[in-house]
Amino acid sequence: MTDKPSYLGLLNGIANAEAQAECYLDAWVATTQRDDVRQVIATVALREGEHGKAFAKRICELGFSVVAKPNPRQAEVMAVASSTELCDREKFERLGLGRPVDSDKPDIFTGMFADTTIDIQTGMLLGRYIAEERDSGRMLRGCYEALCAEETAGCDVVSGSPGGQLEARLSSIEMQLAALVAAITPAVESVPSGASRGNKSAKK
Repeated sequence: MTDKPSYLGLLNGIANAEAQAECYLDAWVATTQRDDVRQVIATVALREGEHGKAFAKRICELGFSVVAKPNPRQAEVMAVASSTELCDREKFERLGLGRPVDSDKPDIFTGMFADTTIDIQTGMLLGRYIAEERDSGRMLRGCYEALCAEETAGCDVVSGSPGGQLEARLSSIEMQLAALVAAITPAVESVPSGASRGNKSAKK
């Protein structure tokens, strides 16, 4: 019988978590109304699905099978991801995605290579997985921050903050220009046609 690797539990946990993540991210992809959000979530979902299968394959190559470990919150997570009432920003927050990280502290992946018995092939798989997960985290944070910035800008217009004051000033200028154009229109129409064409030529 094949000796059980000390890191088999790690591989099994990753295989389960990534497969489950693909399910709810796919549900999000199917319900978002924004192409930019869909692009990010779809990319991450594909990575998660590939990770789940890659780790399941590696476990099989080592002579074992994936042991299913259902997520007790999976139904709740799926409900959030597939909701047509929650906006994308709310989904990010309820799913715990896009949160800022402290770059001065180790992340959850740092300790995965603490086991010095990890074989070369598994080590290569883990290395790619970690790099892609960190990149996915950056993509999700960027997407979430962009959504928050959009909402903040929208609130500025209503609240009278500097952004809203600028919008109000621009609207005032537009109204003044419209009034000015209306005031000089009769004078323009009274100019002889030849002079009018000359003015137009000068503007071209």
